[in-house]
Amino acid sequence: MCGIVGIVGKGPVNQALYDALLMLQHRGQDAAGIVTGQGERLHLRKDTGLVRDVFRTRHMIQLQGNIGIGHVRYPTAGGSTCSAEAQPFYVNSPYGIVLAHNGNLTNAEHLKQEIFVEDLRHINTDSDSEILLNVFAHELQVQGKLRIDNHDLFQAVAGVHRRCRGGYAAVAMIPGFGILGFRDPNGIRPLIYGRRDSAEGVEYMIASESVALDTLDFQVVADVAPGEAVFIDVEGRISTHQCAPQPVLSPCIFEFVYFARPDSIIDNISVHKARSRMGKKLAAKIRREWSAHDIDVVIPIPDTSRTAALQLAQALGIPYSEGFIKNRYIARTFIMPGQKVRKKSVRQKLNAIDLEFRRKNVLLVDDSIVRGTTSQEIIQMARDAGAHRVYFASAAPPVRFPNVYGIDMPSATELVAHGRSEAEVGRLLGADGLIYQDLDDLIEAVQKKGKSYVDRFDCSVFNGQYITGDVTPEYLRRLEDSRSDEAQAARSNGSDTALDLYNSA
Repeated sequence: MCGIVGIVGKGPVNQALYDALLMLQHRGQDAAGIVTGQGERLHLRKDTGLVRDVFRTRHMIQLQGNIGIGHVRYPTAGGSTCSAEAQPFYVNSPYGIVLAHNGNLTNAEHLKQEIFVEDLRHINTDSDSEILLNVFAHELQVQGKLRIDNHDLFQAVAGVHRRCRGGYAAVAMIPGFGILGFRDPNGIRPLIYGRRDSAEGVEYMIASESVALDTLDFQVVADVAPGEAVFIDVEGRISTHQCAPQPVLSPCIFEFVYFARPDSIIDNISVHKARSRMGKKLAAKIRREWSAHDIDVVIPIPDTSRTAALQLAQALGIPYSEGFIKNRYIARTFIMPGQKVRKKSVRQKLNAIDLEFRRKNVLLVDDSIVRGTTSQEIIQMARDAGAHRVYFASAAPPVRFPNVYGIDMPSATELVAHGRSEAEVGRLLGADGLIYQDLDDLIEAVQKKGKSYVDRFDCSVFNGQYITGDVTPEYLRRLEDSRSDEAQAARSNGSDTALDLYNSA
């Protein structure tokens, strides 16, 4: 999972790009990069680390120009990133193209061979973002033009859609020409654009989430539609084109459950409101199936479950309380390598307030349960703090299948709900009771029925139905080999040098 941004301004854009990446930091904490264009010249700074650590004053001074793109990145499949794999990526031919990408190509292995044998291009990193860049560059190059226009770019994006499978949202920059944003034909990964008026004229931003636009006073124009491309030239002229023959909007529902910031709006759906409705739906299920409950207090697992937990408590008429204090300098645990590291991280990340637990029957609410490592440790922390009984509720259904479209979830066998019933998961976690959201309720909560134009979502992590239709059992087996803790340990020890084409960008 990553965050991307592109800006065409009337003055220097380095500070605006930096500020936008800070707003998208939740989408990637492993590496960051910015490329700006000053006439025909490019200025690049990228490295591993948080945005605030990668960019110092001396770097910002060098990032001159009124157009640019930026990227923040999570580590692929739980591993860490070398600086060479930080984005944006660059190819010299044709025209000099820079690209930043959020998502994952499910046919990356085939494309890599095709690029090498037929396109006569080389891939230098383990990232499928570089593959996407080279496919786009080739589709532009085969048009054989010395000078290009927006229609040539749109034709190249159409070629990308014909060749690439999976979920992807990207921003690309051609120095001296402009910035392009495009989204896969299913719209799995989010992308939105907006404008603001400056003293010198209109400026545009394309970003992963609306929060990046809001904080910099850009007014939302629209979400980039599935299969659509948006181009803004260096003069600030904008054009859009549908580049896919049969696009169907199918956003990833896990964005609303966990990944996106609550103050973002994705595909005209408020993330905050969606999570609020998740809590109400979960409360309705508890009333239906557990009317004689003995819950004394509802306690959220910070931070993304707070909205759902508060609505659940209000709907049930049960006190709501903050029982955990979070250390905000610890990364998200389900993408950390190694079970021991993840368990240690949970204790570093959260600390229980004993008074909120002592001699009470508590219902802990989390946004989802992935590996179960965090949930298991938190349940034990609640017991250690003096809770009488500890119940656990998930605002999402059981996560039983890996994500193949850009969220770095573990292999299927490392998912606690994979191959287990809900009762078995509850016993494994050590809870006195476990309740999951129903998938139909989750879809209805996110969909904002009657107001949303989203007819379907990618719910593959819950139901195993991969909407691109090309995810085979053999692909998932190779993904399992690539993403397991054992494979990560082998790569860390340098014993596996094969290109991992199943890592998310």
